[in-house]
Amino acid sequence: MQNNSKVSFENTANAFAYKNDTQLKKAHFLFSSMGYQWLVNIGTRITPWAIKVKLPIKGIIRKTIFEQFVGGETLEQTAKVADKLEEFHVQVILDYGVEGGDYGEEEKDHSCSQFISVINYAATQANIPFMSVKVTGIARFALLEKMDGLMANASGTLVRRYEAALEQLGADEKAEWQRVCNRMEKICSAAAAKKVGVLIDAEETWIQDPVDALTMLMMDQYNKTTAVLYNTAQLYRHDRYQFLCDCYEAAEQRNFILGIKIVRGAYMEKERERAAAMNYPSPIQPDKETCDRDYNRAVEFCLAHVERIATIVASHNEQSNLLAAGLLHEKGLPHNHPHVHFSQLYGMSDHITFNLAKEGYSVSKYLPFGPIEDVVPYLMRRAQENSSVSGQTGRELALIKKELKRRGV
Repeated sequence: MQNNSKVSFENTANAFAYKNDTQLKKAHFLFSSMGYQWLVNIGTRITPWAIKVKLPIKGIIRKTIFEQFVGGETLEQTAKVADKLEEFHVQVILDYGVEGGDYGEEEKDHSCSQFISVINYAATQANIPFMSVKVTGIARFALLEKMDGLMANASGTLVRRYEAALEQLGADEKAEWQRVCNRMEKICSAAAAKKVGVLIDAEETWIQDPVDALTMLMMDQYNKTTAVLYNTAQLYRHDRYQFLCDCYEAAEQRNFILGIKIVRGAYMEKERERAAAMNYPSPIQPDKETCDRDYNRAVEFCLAHVERIATIVASHNEQSNLLAAGLLHEKGLPHNHPHVHFSQLYGMSDHITFNLAKEGYSVSKYLPFGPIEDVVPYLMRRAQENSSVSGQTGRELALIKKELKRRGV
């Protein structure tokens, strides 16, 4: 469709106004390095191991990839980044960088407490409307995997399959799952009371169904009048557009607002490798064109039902962002409509974020924080993404070079 919203992503003065010359040069060096696939391959293998055996590399990480993609190790450090973004009317999605790992119950309770601390902090900041949660931070991966397998063998709606799976758990596992539900309940209750949105991150396909079901049940409880809870749909999966439509039907029937963050996805290589190794059909779209088609269909669907669906267009794709902006314009809706929000990862696609903000759109940076050892998995994904996504590193570098030339440095 024709975009008539007047937003342009070509203005690098807007895109990088928040970075000084030194910061911009460091970004140039980092993205140049990530352009070398062999270097990224070595780095993503060695770094987690080096952190685990406590080699003295934290200083190097902190001054390079960490500084580019992470707000800080603590909330206090991250607040400085959030304040800088606020100067340019860019909001923040706070992400406490804990994920995965079969930690004990005590650690999962601690993660729950940390998520609630983030909610309480976000509630005091006008430009932090959302925070994100990974269910793997509060639930044992193996239990999620078992639930997913049981749900796959059940029939009916998502919630009915979830209920059938619960019945097949042993007594100890039921008690453990109830603790997961209790943690989620605490998080949602705190968020509702503080008026902070909670975004549930997507996980691997083989643990996603129980995450979807639990999120749906919580939306049914907390999203009656406003969107407190948002699920995430990864449109690089070939079944997610239909999943979005099914979620909308459930929201209509149960009379709640569907909160949905639409992304392309983060686990493509892992998903394909597992499907090949275990000899089942890949859940991933056959090609990028199909993924782009479904993503844009999802944008159109969500904005066609904007009264019932609260959408976060979380994308680094220029055309998808222009599509959403154009649809708002076409429908005569305000740029800062409460049910339409744009977001990009901190450290990437500044030309999209800051130019949307300049035109008055509701837009944020997804801003992770936490100790270096906790956010290493996130950082490794960013490095891999920027080396493997077609054109991403090249686009980032071209824009940075354009701005450095404009500044004459």
